[in-house]
Formats: sequence, structure tokens, C-alpha cells
Amino acid sequence: MYAIECLDVQKQFRPEGDHPWRRRKEKVTALAGISFTVEEGECFGILGPNGSGKSTLIRLISTLLVPDAGVVRVFGHDVTKAPHEVRRLIHRVSVEASFFKKLSAQENLDYASGLYGLDRMAARQRAQEILLRLGLPKDKIRAPLEEMSRGQQQKVAIARALLTSPTLLLLDEPTTGLDPRSRRDVQEFIEEIRATDRTTIILSTHDMQEAQRLCDRVAIIRGGQFIALDTPTNLAARYGGGNGLEAAFLALSGEDLSLEEELEA
Repeated sequence: MYAIECLDVQKQFRPEGDHPWRRRKEKVTALAGISFTVEEGECFGILGPNGSGKSTLIRLISTLLVPDAGVVRVFGHDVTKAPHEVRRLIHRVSVEASFFKKLSAQENLDYASGLYGLDRMAARQRAQEILLRLGLPKDKIRAPLEEMSRGQQQKVAIARALLTSPTLLLLDEPTTGLDPRSRRDVQEFIEEIRATDRTTIILSTHDMQEAQRLCDRVAIIRGGQFIALDTPTNLAARYGGGNGLEAAFLALSGEDLSLEEELEA
């Protein structure tokens, strides 16, 4: 059984500002017939510019969206027909993680552990271990989230995701906007949980070095379609002239993600 199976998945959106009672000639195609599988324990990367369909695909896998056509299965469960079974197996970390900003990191994680029915003291100890391992200062654990930096809040989001020891971890640009030290801490921890828990990971990222370091295979997406899928090494050799994954991406898509990141910062 595959950890993830996507067969001819399609998704369209009504253009922003449109109304359901008005006819539009065209809809925006976010995903156009994507098919792929992910093995259990694999780290599968998705690279692409903004608007290419990365986050839409992750939202479909996490049951936050419903495909217009095709099938998405997570460990054999159809995300449309059995969303509750899927949600028990996954956790998602996104660049826009939500919190109760007036509460502390500890209080936010206590609330999350209660939702999942975890033992409060055991969950609290695990949360503190994860936060410290990610490099969050000990005195920040009881500080309100609104007093934390963007990078510190993202570490709390990752700790929240790992409280439940998810079978599938969906990381939607988890290190975007982090400083180099925080980015390294997060990457090292991802490597650690893969080695100890055999967690299957889907990683959407703009960071070529991150994808090369963490991913077993990488899909390059553009215009809602995969234009290449292989190991980072093979992609670099085949399309990048041996000059790395970024060169391969540029050759395939003609877009520079490093410039895009600078514009977003």
C-alpha cells in the first residue's frame, strides 16, 4: 500500500471576486491531471513558484479541499469518502500557521494535546523536548505567541504537528522566512524524526538546498502540472548539467525561486 496515491487529480477555482450566480467563461486551473505515488517513509518534495499548485495539492491531501476529478488516497483511505480516517493519520504545518496569539506556546500546545485526547503531562513534556530541540529558548515557552518572532512561532507550529506522532507529515513551506540558524534547526529535526519514526513527509518548498538535503524524490510543478519527477541527484544531472537542483529547475521552468523569495521577504 502506498502512503499517498494521486490519480489524475484536477482542481479548479472560481476567479477571485467572482460570484456563483454570475457566469464566467473561464475558471482558474490549479491542478491539471496530476498522478503520482509516495512510498511509506519517503520524503517527497514539491518545488514550484507561487501559484503553481503546491499548496493546493497539499490541501487536497489533507482533506481541506475536495478534488474536482481524480482520486487522492492516504494509506488506502479516499480523502473524499473517508476524511476522518485520513485526518487521524496526518498533520500539516504551513507558512500561515494559526494560533491563539494571546496565549503562550505552552498553552497553545496544551490545547492541541487536549483536542487529540493526549495525556496532558506526557504531551507537555514531549512538547518542551521538541521546542528545545528546535532551538526555542526555554524562557519563550511560557511567553505569549504575539511576543515571538516569525521563526519562533513556526517552531511552535512544528512542535504542535509532532505531538501526535503523525504517520504523514505535510510541510507546506515550513522554513520560509526563517533565519539561517532556525532553518537549519528545523531541517535537522526533520531528518531526526525520519530516522526514528519512519514518518512519511510531503515537503513543499522554495529552497533548493532544503529539497536536495531532505527529499528522496522531487516533483517540479508548473501551471498545475508536474513537469519533472525524480531524485534530486538525477534531476540535477539530467537537466542542470551537474550544477545542482537550482540549475535543473531553471532549465525546466525558466523561473528563479531565489528572486521570488527576495520579493516575498
